[in-house]
Amino acid sequence: MRIPFIKYNHQKHLDELTKIQQNADQYHIAYDPKSYRLAILDQLRQAQRRIYIVALYLERDEAGKEVLDTLYQIKQQRPNLDIKIFVDWHRAQRGRIGEDKAQTNARYYYQLKQQHPDIDIPIYGVPVNRREILGVLHLKGYIIDDTVIYSGASINNVYLHKLNSYRYDRYHFITNPALADSMVAYVDNNFLPYDGLQRLDVAEHQTRKQIKTEIKSLRQHLMEASYQYRGTADNNTLSVAPIVGLGRNNPLNKIIHHLINSTQQKIVFCTPYFNLPNILVRDIIRLLRKGRQVEIIIGDKVANDFYIPEDQPFNISGGLPYLYEINLRKFIERLQPYVDKQQLIIRLWKDQEQTYHLKGIWVDDQWVLITGNNLNPRAWRLDLENGILVHDPQQQLSDKFAQELHAIRQKTTLVNHFQQIQASQFYPKPVHKLIKRLSRIKVDRIIKRLL
Repeated sequence: MRIPFIKYNHQKHLDELTKIQQNADQYHIAYDPKSYRLAILDQLRQAQRRIYIVALYLERDEAGKEVLDTLYQIKQQRPNLDIKIFVDWHRAQRGRIGEDKAQTNARYYYQLKQQHPDIDIPIYGVPVNRREILGVLHLKGYIIDDTVIYSGASINNVYLHKLNSYRYDRYHFITNPALADSMVAYVDNNFLPYDGLQRLDVAEHQTRKQIKTEIKSLRQHLMEASYQYRGTADNNTLSVAPIVGLGRNNPLNKIIHHLINSTQQKIVFCTPYFNLPNILVRDIIRLLRKGRQVEIIIGDKVANDFYIPEDQPFNISGGLPYLYEINLRKFIERLQPYVDKQQLIIRLWKDQEQTYHLKGIWVDDQWVLITGNNLNPRAWRLDLENGILVHDPQQQLSDKFAQELHAIRQKTTLVNHFQQIQASQFYPKPVHKLIKRLSRIKVDRIIKRLL
């Protein structure tokens, strides 16, 4: 007896997602990092009730100092203002590669606190796992009063284009009390009560070994935690839905999977590191076979933040952009017939020596996902990630989203054939040697899962 084929309804999962109604006039997008920095500072100075900042890191450089100095100034002016900062615990306690280990962000936070003994702005470290390589706080979002500022950017000179260099990202400003409350409540309920959370602006920090049990307990809790909110928007209304996830099969991963497979006409992806989980590769191929159009916008290898110019000393992390490029070339070669039909569109972003950090998904002028998720195996399994899914059935924000995509595409080159992507035999000698060695012992597979 033949078993009938049952079509899986991905759209049903999106339709049933609880959503918060959004006013189109209260949704704004900045289109470059310098405008984003100035808008952040302006929003901070206007804050009346609360400022919550959640980021991978807040760097001890000019941009980081500008943000922290602004926070101390307004806290002095308005002592009742609730200000809290959350960054990754591991990342805050190590210096940049090649720098003195004593010159850490955490050390800077403590020094700054000593300069303002009468002002308390707690800076917390969130240990998502026992080691940084096994999982970090990749959660994003500033909550300033009733406005959520969402970007994949952390806080430093390049992300905020404070000096000459910039790292390009997405910059969304959403004023919505219910959304802001849900994101504050997540932090208050799932970070603050747990002993794994550590103050970073103190003289001495506990070691990883000392809080091993607390870290494990926090991670186990975070794997089950979710945003709590009451949403009353129907599927004919402009709405937003915050989603968080940690570990394989988490809610954010599932929504991304359903979002891709609900595509009826066209989907656009942005990712800085072309290292898609296998499930997403299968999803993309399924869409192409159904006749859907897929556009992927990726950073050129020289726009990768791990890229090391040939005239500088090489190290193993400098091999990553080349591993990602090998992935991309193989992917395009495999799907070249769809590229020839202009059904699969590949764009490479490059702007001289600037870097690219965009993530996100646009589907059918109906759905937009803003997220810090890199759409790679690490994001899929190890890091604490979040995103905001925007549903725009009446295309009330279509002009803003179209302008965002136009700004992104301006610095891109269309790839019409896989041979436009440099073959590995033409890589610089140190890179070629490293990749050959890694491939021989199959370590490259492990690296691509972790980085």
